[in-house]
Amino acid sequence: MPTFTAPDGTPLAYRLRGAGEPLAVLPGGPMRASAYLGDLGGLTGHRRLALLDLRGTGDSATPADPATYRCDRMVEDVEAWRAHMGLERMDLLAHSAGAALATLYAARHPHRIRRLVLITPNPSALGLRSTPGERLAAARLRADEPWFAEAFPAFRAWLAGEADFDDVFLPFFYGRWDDTARAHTEAELEETNEEAGERYFAEGAFTPEETRAALSALTAPVLVYGGEVDGNVHPALVRRTAEAFPRAEAAVQPGAAHYPWLDDPERFLSGMLTFLGR
Repeated sequence: MPTFTAPDGTPLAYRLRGAGEPLAVLPGGPMRASAYLGDLGGLTGHRRLALLDLRGTGDSATPADPATYRCDRMVEDVEAWRAHMGLERMDLLAHSAGAALATLYAARHPHRIRRLVLITPNPSALGLRSTPGERLAAARLRADEPWFAEAFPAFRAWLAGEADFDDVFLPFFYGRWDDTARAHTEAELEETNEEAGERYFAEGAFTPEETRAALSALTAPVLVYGGEVDGNVHPALVRRTAEAFPRAEAAVQPGAAHYPWLDDPERFLSGMLTFLGR
């Protein structure tokens, strides 16, 4: 697995999968190793994916200073990675919490982006987040599912701060609660650095007004891609996120939740190739 050194001296690793033109990929979680992204619905058959393990995750080293797990502190890790790969400008794809990092990177280094894809993005860097009511509205779209009657009350209690996270409502994060989804979520605990995840969104990580102003210099096309039943980033929030970029389009995959490449790989792949091939 290739490695490079972050500006603070932390050794970082990334995976190379597939063949073709490079596509840099940032994982979410927050702070989940990039292995969970798999082949991104078959995208490895068309592009050479470079999947970064953020510091303290996967095969990347643990930093000396845990404060560097904060999202904005890792922007220069991404810039060092780009330079290491020898890319003057790069196509960058980010998922979920990784989209917050990608947004900060685009704001700080707009001329290094050729195309930007944000998949079911966490838009905290823009001062946006889903409300509990919006997440519950998305959850109610699953009322015909056999697991809904047990999952919904627990989900509602968690969003209200009345109960802890419960695995019973994990199906809400997937458009199809099948064996693939179960295996995907079972791997999460081992793949995630929970301490780092708690620091990722720490106070001071985001300055939305400054970020929005800086994004005015981004000339690259942007795709903000959501899932129809994803309560984390519901379709209206997908569109509002896209509005923060000068040249962005929003797309919503029918029937998909937070991991659209698992819910309908063919549809996801088609959407990615259409945008990246322009």
